[in-house]
Amino acid sequence: MTLPAGILVSALLRRMNDTGGFAAVLAKGDAQAGSILLVTSATGTEYRILERGIGPDGRTGLIDSTPLDDVTAYWERRRRSDPDMWVLELVGADAERFAAETIITD
Repeated sequence: MTLPAGILVSALLRRMNDTGGFAAVLAKGDAQAGSILLVTSATGTEYRILERGIGPDGRTGLIDSTPLDDVTAYWERRRRSDPDMWVLELVGADAERFAAETIITD
């Protein structure tokens, strides 16, 4: 059983901010069942997009969905097709590790 998206988002925001990183909600999704899209960067430049999904090994993990062009245009396009989706920006050296530890629960 997976925790509601709103709880996972709150935990991730708190964890990033408590360790000196930056975390913000770019778009609020459904508190119960919304998917979570992460816009991450270790330094505040060169952003990557990560989403929870099934990897090639059949296990749940963070899938790199970074487009070749504009990251913002990509997540805005995705959000239009999935209005329940949460979009978070995470900036910090441990952003991807915290994301994996917080939202991948199996």
